[in-house]
Amino acid sequence: IVKWNVEAAIKSYKGDKAAKPVVDRLDVHYQPGHGFTSMGETKESDGRYFISDNKFSKDRFLPVGPLHAETAQLIDISGDQMKLVADHSVYSEPHDSIIVRRDIIKTRQVYNLDEFPNAVMDPKDSGVFRNGKKVTVKLISQAPAFSMREFKVKKGDEITLILTNHDKVEDLTHGFGIPKYDIQFIVNPQETKSVTFVADKPGVYWCYCTNFCHALH
Repeated sequence: IVKWNVEAAIKSYKGDKAAKPVVDRLDVHYQPGHGFTSMGETKESDGRYFISDNKFSKDRFLPVGPLHAETAQLIDISGDQMKLVADHSVYSEPHDSIIVRRDIIKTRQVYNLDEFPNAVMDPKDSGVFRNGKKVTVKLISQAPAFSMREFKVKKGDEITLILTNHDKVEDLTHGFGIPKYDIQFIVNPQETKSVTFVADKPGVYWCYCTNFCHALH
């Protein structure tokens, strides 16, 4: 990675032999594929950091599968001399990165139950509701159990399963999975999610909380 003095580069281009356009150089591993600066995709570009998404760096990591990891390197470019401040593996063929200031990231640790019109607000609202072949199953997940131990539907029913996580503890995420139906999703604290599928395989199926919170959930 090369840091340039633009004014000196212009002078050098115009024939000034004394001009020194290159301020600093820093080796990366190995071939920069894509580069991005901090806040560089906004009007507030600050010129503090540069990330080099590198290709052909596969032999830096153990070959644990057919697809090998590449490397991303974060560089402090704020001074005349550049400094490598972070170096880590990334998914193969890194093509896009964004560096933003920490203070503008407003994370949410717990959702608002009222934001979800389909939320199952009370365990008493749980149940199986049939309208012909269309069946709605309403469930609540609250550690360490679902609000219903079991539910029954008929072969050929179109099932819409609505699940609301009633836990308010930060990061107490629940999951819901049904084997052989390829159903698996997570529901964050106070969040509601749903899935629709056709019950076309008769039998008994376990419904699992796939994001472990307690035994037997």
